[in-house]
Amino acid sequence: MNVSKSLLSGKTVSLILALVGFLLPFFIQIDGLSEAGHRLLGIFLFAVILWVSEAIPLFATSASVILLLILFLSDVSGQLEWAWGMAEGFKGEEAPAYTDFFNTLANKVLILFLGGFFLAFGAAKFGVDKNLAAIMLKPFGTKPSRVLLGLMLITGVLSMWMSNTATTATIMAVVLPIIHRLETSDKFRIGLALGIPFAANIGGMGTPIGTPPNAIVLGALGKIDPSTGEPVGQCTFLQWMMFAIPLAMVLLVIAWLLMLLIFPASKKAIEIDMNVKWVKSSKAAIFYATAIFTILMWVTGSLHGINSYVVGMFPVTILLSTGVVGSKEFRSLDWDVLWLVAGGIALGVGVSATGFDGWIVGLINWNALSAGVLGIAICATALAMSTFISNSAATNLLAPIAVAVAAATGSNAMIILIFVAMGASMAMALPISTPPNAIAYSAGTFTTKQMVTTGLIIGVVGMALTYLCLPMLLKMAGLT
Repeated sequence: MNVSKSLLSGKTVSLILALVGFLLPFFIQIDGLSEAGHRLLGIFLFAVILWVSEAIPLFATSASVILLLILFLSDVSGQLEWAWGMAEGFKGEEAPAYTDFFNTLANKVLILFLGGFFLAFGAAKFGVDKNLAAIMLKPFGTKPSRVLLGLMLITGVLSMWMSNTATTATIMAVVLPIIHRLETSDKFRIGLALGIPFAANIGGMGTPIGTPPNAIVLGALGKIDPSTGEPVGQCTFLQWMMFAIPLAMVLLVIAWLLMLLIFPASKKAIEIDMNVKWVKSSKAAIFYATAIFTILMWVTGSLHGINSYVVGMFPVTILLSTGVVGSKEFRSLDWDVLWLVAGGIALGVGVSATGFDGWIVGLINWNALSAGVLGIAICATALAMSTFISNSAATNLLAPIAVAVAAATGSNAMIILIFVAMGASMAMALPISTPPNAIAYSAGTFTTKQMVTTGLIIGVVGMALTYLCLPMLLKMAGLT
């Protein structure tokens, strides 16, 4: 009886489904999908099932994905002619090098993560997180709903001007002490942990520098349309803020209300230590200076020209070299989160190399859609793709397609491109969807299923809000 229950456990069923999902594309033929695309589809289904079910640790799934991509879709597969051999149908003439997939373990996003981890660790070590909580949350009082609102507003506003990854790492350091003071049975712990990454993702929509999809879309707008010889569209920094910030603020309030509804607090007040006590040791001073310097460098990237990924190496180098973070502390960092993100990035490499992205987009007859439906459809496509791969990669893939679709249907390319950017930013249903999600997941306060449920609701509501309000907001900004 015990053996039967074990065999029929949820994890066992999920593992079987993942294996079936991986093997199925090898035995069926899908029109328009190359052999390489079929293999990618199998790996894609395998990853999705395991990431959602958590039958094995998420970072273990990421490691498995990287290995499968190397064995079935890299140049290594050419050495396995006795087994499955090299697939046909890559975008380029040759399969990606196996190093392309290994390199995702040192991707620039991971370096940015690492910098955020060092700042978060130092903040906890020297009590900076508690001090920040006292300073920032004092105006909001101790009522749980107001505390959460304050944290989400601060996160959202900061994410408009600096990396949402760095913002999440910093604010999570403030939130964790609050979470640890709550009883484990208090659902509000989950609301606090989920509210921060959601606010960071939403806040990034507000400015052109808030998140990479915004910058990618602005770049696409500046390109010359061969048919007219004119730029696809023009949108200034201020114009972007005029339509995006109102949209982001409304969605932020909706996300806040959703957290309160699904994860209500069991107490009427949250005990927060409002006393600010700064550690005055030499190592603490080094950390303070490093943290201030790093954050200023992130915020002023447009002035000095050093991108946020490079800036992320400053705290790593300084804090290790000065002994502020020792060898034991270094080993205790959340390396599993880095592997989790690397798996998502590697999957994006495979999607692009096999043409799987083009096949997915080609499933929809864009010409048969009205202008309004076209916008929401491409927004939904961006959201769906960004849920499983980098939102930057998804936007890069969809931006040129959006321009082509707009030209073919006679639609406004600017509106279609903005739908792409908004859809990509609203993808927040999985820990791998965005770096802020992965950082928050590392706290261990919520499950993937809880993030999927709330993230999907926010994404769907966000799409509906964009569909209803974007035309009016663009008109107010002078863009239509």
